[in-house]
Amino acid sequence: MRVKKMTELDIKGKRVLIREDLNVPMKDGRISNDNRIRAALPTIEAALQAGAGVLLMSHLGRPTEGEWDPALSLEPIAKRLSELLGKPVRFEKDYLEHTVAVAPGEVVLLENVRFNKGEKKDEPELGKKLAALCDVYVMDAFATAHRAQASTSAVARFAPEACAGPLLVTELESLGRVLYSPKRPLLAITGGAKVSTKLSLLRNLAGMVDAMILGGGIANTFLKAAGYPIGASLREDDLVKDAAEIMQLAKEKGCLIPLPVDVTTAPELSENAQAVVKDIRDVQDTDMILDIGPKTIALYADAVAKAATIVWNGPLGAFETPQFAHGTESICKAIAASPAFSIVGGGDTVAAVEQYGVADKMGYISTAGGAFLEFLEGRALPAVVALEERS
Repeated sequence: MRVKKMTELDIKGKRVLIREDLNVPMKDGRISNDNRIRAALPTIEAALQAGAGVLLMSHLGRPTEGEWDPALSLEPIAKRLSELLGKPVRFEKDYLEHTVAVAPGEVVLLENVRFNKGEKKDEPELGKKLAALCDVYVMDAFATAHRAQASTSAVARFAPEACAGPLLVTELESLGRVLYSPKRPLLAITGGAKVSTKLSLLRNLAGMVDAMILGGGIANTFLKAAGYPIGASLREDDLVKDAAEIMQLAKEKGCLIPLPVDVTTAPELSENAQAVVKDIRDVQDTDMILDIGPKTIALYADAVAKAATIVWNGPLGAFETPQFAHGTESICKAIAASPAFSIVGGGDTVAAVEQYGVADKMGYISTAGGAFLEFLEGRALPAVVALEERS
């Protein structure tokens, strides 16, 4: 894909409007994790160093469109940005009906874009108002690139100039290494609760990767499709047929799907539950499969060691509970120790990587969840399409 890059443009003296993903978790009006703010800093600093006046916009949470909600205001984000940048960041609550002054070297954060009517519907009129604020529009929020919204799509169509920011470019190039030119063997590790949320992804991966490891409730549904007992485990009975079809597709395409040979079970998922390792054939009707067992960990770690490229989305068990975290922790550390190029994406997966202290050993950690999955599914991302049309 070809898009203009911010780093290729002369933005000195220009008003640059950057769409970032500053949708950080908040608790009692305080930011509980500022990773997404920190991820945006290099783009903001690059624009400042190039002599631009910087306007920032983002969403936060899911407010009722058209209604201002103080609990979802970006004002605390402006304060944190000011601390991290070491310079004042002006906060603008009302910005659609007038020109927002911004001088070269200044940073202005605009209020939550989801307070604006027409944001979610990608309304052209709102896109035009946002475009009128700037000389150059920069899309840098990969995590929202799968949404056709006014601040990610319409504004790109009407801005005098539209381009991709460094963070977005890095995301597209890193994921492109998996989708278009991976070093092989290519291994996908896909976990999570439901097949239904990743059905298209699983079908696409089965046709493109050399091996696919499954975890969590997804693995349980596939185990049932393969005829193994899964007791009272989380699964989707209505998608057993789909799981069987994906396994058949994988077989036809030469993709190996190694299912668990042993699992860690308990009668319930709780902090006090006693974990019991069982051969997959010995799972009883009252058992819940909550993690993979040691033999399966060894099997999967061997697959990781043989891979040249690894893409990981979703934990392999209920890793939030210590006695069911061994599978996720072991495979996480195996990936970290591997010389393979690895891409990690999704909130739970990134949380696991940070929890086990190996973030610096991963090839690339994506800031996105939904966009990460849709890109790997092979879908066109509306925000990227809008940039391609302006390139």
